Amino acid sequence: MSRWRPPSSKSSPYITAEGAEKLRAELKGLWERRADVTRHLAAAAAEGDRSENAEYIYRKKELREVDRRIRYLQKRLPELKVVAQLPPDRARVFFGAWVTLENADGEESTYRIVGADEFDPQKGWISVDSPMARALLKKAIDDDVIVNTPTGPMRCVIMDIGYE
Repeated sequence: MSRWRPPSSKSSPYITAEGAEKLRAELKGLWERRADVTRHLAAAAAEGDRSENAEYIYRKKELREVDRRIRYLQKRLPELKVVAQLPPDRARVFFGAWVTLENADGEESTYRIVGADEFDPQKGWISVDSPMARALLKKAIDDDVIVNTPTGPMRCVIMDIGYE
């Protein structure tokens, strides 16, 4: 059986100014953490037999994870496009919008459409590549939106759109 998997589709290159700054700060922090991990790795390697040295094995794994994230950020940051200005038509849903939806049960929920590198379900931030965001883009207040979910289609109404 083959391990080959088709490459995943590219995520959109858009990001908010705050998100881009957060990624740059993460990259800087990773370089500082890498220096610390390298120092601990050298100390663990100096202890002798590396095959049974748990500290050495742990630090090698940690260094590999830090390096992987650094490589990703170094490749991703140059291709990102920071969206800092508001759209001319603020009555419609575009990147960076806060959207309040009401479902069929009358429950309201608020989402912000952000870049793929900064989505956070805890804050209500959804990726611009998500099915929900794709269904919301270019819609206006009082528009019906149908989102295909794993449990079936979900119908919502846009109650409010904001960019602040």
